[in-house]
Amino acid sequence: MDPVIIVGAGPVGLTLALALARQQVPSVVLDESPGKDEPRLARTVVLREDTAALVQRLTGADLDRAGLRWAGWRSMRRKQVIREVVFDDVSTPAPVHDGDPAEPAPLHIAQHVLTATLRAALEGEPLVKIAADSRLDGLEQEAAGVTAHTRGPRGTWWRGSHVVGCDGPRSTVRKLLDVRFPGRTAVERHAVAALRVELPWTDEALLHRTPPWRTSGPSAGEVTGRPLPDGVWRLDWLLPPGKDLVTPELLVARIRETLAGWSGGSTPAYELLDTGVHTVHHRLARRWRVGRAFLAGDAAHLLGALGAQGLDEGLRDADNLAWKLALAWHHGHHEALLDSYQEERRALVSARLRAADQALPLLRGGGGIRAYVPGSARGQDALLTDAHLGRGPLGAAGGYEGSPLAPRHLEAEVPVGTPPGAQVQDVRVTAEDGSFVQLRDRLGRGALLVLLIAPGTGVWERRHWVSAGIMPRLAAAVTALPSPAELLVAESYPGAAAHTVLLIRPDGHLVAALNGVRPADLYAAAEAALGGPAAAQGPQEALGADGGTKAQRRGKGATGTAAAQEASAAGAAAGSAVK
Repeated sequence: MDPVIIVGAGPVGLTLALALARQQVPSVVLDESPGKDEPRLARTVVLREDTAALVQRLTGADLDRAGLRWAGWRSMRRKQVIREVVFDDVSTPAPVHDGDPAEPAPLHIAQHVLTATLRAALEGEPLVKIAADSRLDGLEQEAAGVTAHTRGPRGTWWRGSHVVGCDGPRSTVRKLLDVRFPGRTAVERHAVAALRVELPWTDEALLHRTPPWRTSGPSAGEVTGRPLPDGVWRLDWLLPPGKDLVTPELLVARIRETLAGWSGGSTPAYELLDTGVHTVHHRLARRWRVGRAFLAGDAAHLLGALGAQGLDEGLRDADNLAWKLALAWHHGHHEALLDSYQEERRALVSARLRAADQALPLLRGGGGIRAYVPGSARGQDALLTDAHLGRGPLGAAGGYEGSPLAPRHLEAEVPVGTPPGAQVQDVRVTAEDGSFVQLRDRLGRGALLVLLIAPGTGVWERRHWVSAGIMPRLAAAVTALPSPAELLVAESYPGAAAHTVLLIRPDGHLVAALNGVRPADLYAAAEAALGGPAAAQGPQEALGADGGTKAQRRGKGATGTAAAQEASAAGAAAGSAVK
């Protein structure tokens, strides 16, 4: 079968190529550049816990050496510290300021370093071909695949099973598909400087609103400082509305007064490394799927006002799309599953854009804020902190509660600490080979995960309990699922009672939590997570891993309900009742 064509070799496109390769799907990445990014320390990204874990899992690289995890965060207004957060880099509970629970530290990394890390992971990957100096200028679709044409020194025709546009705000794929990209232009503008300097605090990011110094021109009253490795800092000054030119003299004046204000009155020695102007736009593509073509990352959405990070959402696009494309590539098209990419991701990004648009007048509207938000100063700082740190409606990863892949009417479903559709928490699990691993290490392999909560298993070797109690019955039920699945065991999971069974998607979102081993409900939940029964695919049946159809593998004419009954009967015969 033809490879997936990925247009664009930025972080989203390279991440998608790696994610597909991990699920044995070949791809070709069309890169219009010569294949190497220009080092720019004024272009950086902040990765939250889930996206940093995704990149680390795919690349195997030590991102803590490539970037910097912040030790803490502080919000200031004038001379007062409004809020402090201390981060926990090992994800263990610990008390911090304001009584907040500890949270993993965000990872701050230069974008060219992140891209180089992804490129290094792709070197020698036999399933991925990167075609440099290849600019897309034509795209055709038919029932069996897609054909793309590139111009340049290596201009040619490319044949693929699907095409994914990861080619940025000016996406050629989006234009060739004639997809509209409405939204707002220049929602915010920031002057940016990257410099090496020693500040009074170490490895702590800072948001300073209405600083008590002003000596150079009009001010919007907000500056953000984010540390990078080797004593480098990225500073962002929010610019007033308009298109005023940011001159070198104005930028140097801002740098000197800001450093002096933070250092007690005198400007410390600094080395200016890079500068720029960052303009934030808010846009959302009308469609993210057109036949065999998809949009992801900045080609599908632009966001980032109030400190939110747009790349996070682009990486989540890649994670969501990869396992669905892999299933389609290996087993044949399932329209409902492929459609769910747009339905899940577009709805979530749209909600974040709405939240930002609603908050902008309150946070940037001047004195009228007190008419809307009691305790406006602290309320504004809390909103901005949440956006910068990836929390709340402006920054949280979000879940797929209304997903078309969510199962309906499961009799044995029980609540746990993670709501259905949300990302599961990372806990230590026992894998099928008896090794202890983190749950997130098992994601992205194209298989559903079935997690049994079994207190006490962590202190015994797997051979002592793998054939005891409910394990044989659960193993039989997992084997009968409509897709490959891996059975894992954990001592505990937040909010889950003993013998709770969690069904988890390949991208780490919870499908359902069941009270004990319920083969019929487990099968129904798995079938829903894959887009519904095979009959919903139309005339082209999904091919199994052995090349046969699902019906051939289960017996001619087997339906989802019959297969669930078979799973239940097999489980009952294989093991005892819940103990």
